[in-house]
Amino acid sequence: MTETQQRPAGARPSTETLERRGPIATDRDGTPGPLDGPEAAGILDGVRAAVDPELRAAIESLPPSLRRIGLYHFGWQHPDGTPAAGNAGKAIRPALVLTAAAALGGPAARAASVAAAVAVELVHNFTLLHDDVMDQDTTRRHRPTAWTVFGEADAILAGDALQALALRLLAQDPHPASAAAAARLADCVVELCAGQQADTALEKRGPDEVGLDEVLAMAEAKTGALLGCACALGALYAGASQEHVVALDAFGREAGLAFQLIDDVIGIWGDPSRTGKPAGADLAARKKSLPVVAALTSGGPAAAELAALYEKPYDRDDGDDKEALHRIALGVERAGGRDWAQAQAADRMARAMQELARAVPDPEDAGGLLALAEFVTRRSN
Repeated sequence: MTETQQRPAGARPSTETLERRGPIATDRDGTPGPLDGPEAAGILDGVRAAVDPELRAAIESLPPSLRRIGLYHFGWQHPDGTPAAGNAGKAIRPALVLTAAAALGGPAARAASVAAAVAVELVHNFTLLHDDVMDQDTTRRHRPTAWTVFGEADAILAGDALQALALRLLAQDPHPASAAAAARLADCVVELCAGQQADTALEKRGPDEVGLDEVLAMAEAKTGALLGCACALGALYAGASQEHVVALDAFGREAGLAFQLIDDVIGIWGDPSRTGKPAGADLAARKKSLPVVAALTSGGPAAAELAALYEKPYDRDDGDDKEALHRIALGVERAGGRDWAQAQAADRMARAMQELARAVPDPEDAGGLLALAEFVTRRSN
């Protein structure tokens, strides 16, 4: 992809930093590309410091049986209830809330939006608890998933409780934007659920029965919606105009789709020691991820060969099937799925930069959001 192709028409100078750094990509083993920004790392550390006390207080307010699951899921306790060092994730979504609020309203708006940031992080983790059960994933953040420790029913109920905590936080927040934020977050949850339902439904369909457009729409609902909502909540708490709220929502959605594209690449080619997930888990589940569907719909012998491989169910106890995962990954690459996903991620980020320039035309004010957008699309786990 050329520099001209990467640059959105009419983009303001605030996109130049992205364009100079080249196309969004991960290395061949799923490690980050040339940028894994120290600026973004600093933002995320600051967000964790601001959000974690309120997040933990919310989890501590749960009844003991649900509290234990929540504290384990966030990495603050071991399964037996003893304290753990903690690995609550990178806090990308709450970082988008706080950074968007700061970009449009300064430090005061950032400080006022902590409750909204915590609410978004709670909703995100509600989806993770449920997704792990539905996907039967056994590892998250380098430790066993909550359902494998406490059982499926209890993990689902803990997820439900996190969603309730999120809405309670906003309902109790005296900020004038809290009601609009709660309504927007509730709408987002509905969209997330629709996206997840579409994702699981796609798994039941044959390799030749899935179109690329519907998978892109599913990914926007499942991943882009919450990143867009996070940015929009930050804008609401900054007292921004409706136009700027909409533009930041669009920025988050496009960046979220780029995030999902790279996440799907990592799901196939990432290093398990860095991702904390088994290699080829998406291929074993025969998920219709974006690189896979792009490859399946590319036409030609490589796509036909991949479709034949993808029709066969995976047997985790069969050594030959483990080798088949390697053959499928090669098939996706030969049919162009990997290159398409990386090019599409770059295109989506160019669109995101256009929307960011609409909402925050000053490059200095937009710098934090730009750094976060770059970070989530140059990652290894």
